[in-house]
Amino acid sequence: MKKMKISLRGSIAVAAISCLLLLAACGDDSSSVAPNDDEQSSSSVIPGSDPKSSSSSAKSSSSKGKAKSSSSVKGKSSSSVIAGSAPKSSSSQKVAVSSSTLSSTEGSSSSRSSEGTIGSITDSRDGQTYKTVTIGTQVWMAQNLNYETAESYCYNDNSANCTKYGRLYTWVAAVGKSEEVCGFGHSCSLPSGNIQGVCPEGWHLPTRTEWDTLFTALGGSSIAGAKLMSTSGWSGDDIIGTDDFSFSALPAGFRDYNGHYHDEGDLLYIWSSTEFDRGRAYRMDLLYFSDDVYLNIDDKSVGFSVRCLKD
Repeated sequence: MKKMKISLRGSIAVAAISCLLLLAACGDDSSSVAPNDDEQSSSSVIPGSDPKSSSSSAKSSSSKGKAKSSSSVKGKSSSSVIAGSAPKSSSSQKVAVSSSTLSSTEGSSSSRSSEGTIGSITDSRDGQTYKTVTIGTQVWMAQNLNYETAESYCYNDNSANCTKYGRLYTWVAAVGKSEEVCGFGHSCSLPSGNIQGVCPEGWHLPTRTEWDTLFTALGGSSIAGAKLMSTSGWSGDDIIGTDDFSFSALPAGFRDYNGHYHDEGDLLYIWSSTEFDRGRAYRMDLLYFSDDVYLNIDDKSVGFSVRCLKD
């Protein structure tokens, strides 16, 4: 009997300890469950998770249309749009500045014409009248010559271009000689002094030296080009011509020795009476993109413009 009581007490004690252990175990489980729940819920707001999700939705929405893109994508998109539009904005500002500069130049060009004395001459051979301008000590025609002679041409064989630009002459026609005497392969040996050539009486084809005299009067060849060019008619977004002295050079283009026409709007080549060698002579160059003026040499058979200088 005594042994049974002890055994019963032992069983009760064991049961009590088991209950305590069970309660303790339950406490541990509940405490471990809470962190797991917190960890799970916090994982949905982990910074690393959202971008991935947003990025994939951005790709998807991007393929479907920009309107569905996420805010982060919009931010990137608008930022790239701003970057892209900035150059356009600055470009338009540049255009605005350029156009206002051109307006200012055009507005002042008429007053600048007072720096050169304006006149006119009528060619008694065909009755055509040309403007003239005094620059320094020289008096120049302010238009290209349009007197028809052998070996002279209208750009693209269109008479309207002769009215606009004057005629294009081979060097032989410009100096008033024949191909047999002064053409390509012949040393012309022109006399000293003024060469009237195709010009009206009292006028002559300028020499290389006389072109240089003009450039010097305009401040040097590095800036003279723009001062000689008209303020309209040239290629390019920003016409650089200021026409300070009303020389009004227009881009007549040229005719090559095969009879093809080139570069109307881009350039003006004008003959000088100075021969370089048996096949070439000097020309004056104006180019639409340059303030400079140049003296170069070219084939005598090519067709260029003529400006006459008063004797």
